[in-house]
Amino acid sequence: MFHVFRSPDGSIQSVSRQQQLGSEALDEHHPEIQLFFKSTAVDPAFDAADAGFVRVLEDLIDTLILKNVIHHTDLPVAAQKKLMVRKGLRNRIHGALNLLGSDERLL
Repeated sequence: MFHVFRSPDGSIQSVSRQQQLGSEALDEHHPEIQLFFKSTAVDPAFDAADAGFVRVLEDLIDTLILKNVIHHTDLPVAAQKKLMVRKGLRNRIHGALNLLGSDERLL
């Protein structure tokens, strides 16, 4: 169930999962809800930019921790968990692509 506010012309202006004073309840399968979410879909280029920006933020956080500006435990527990999951995934991907291993004697 969604709760919507309408603009003066009757179109949906905003959608919330929380009931609010003056909102109208609509089922998630209601055609107007479906149309609202289709019309506010994000451009794929924006999604790609977001993914790149997330990497920048991860690197920034790592740098701040490395320089002892902040500590990992200064972050909210939810953020700590998300960072650890991402770091684990990145390490797995990096390890999977490291076909020559870490033997520096190869050169």
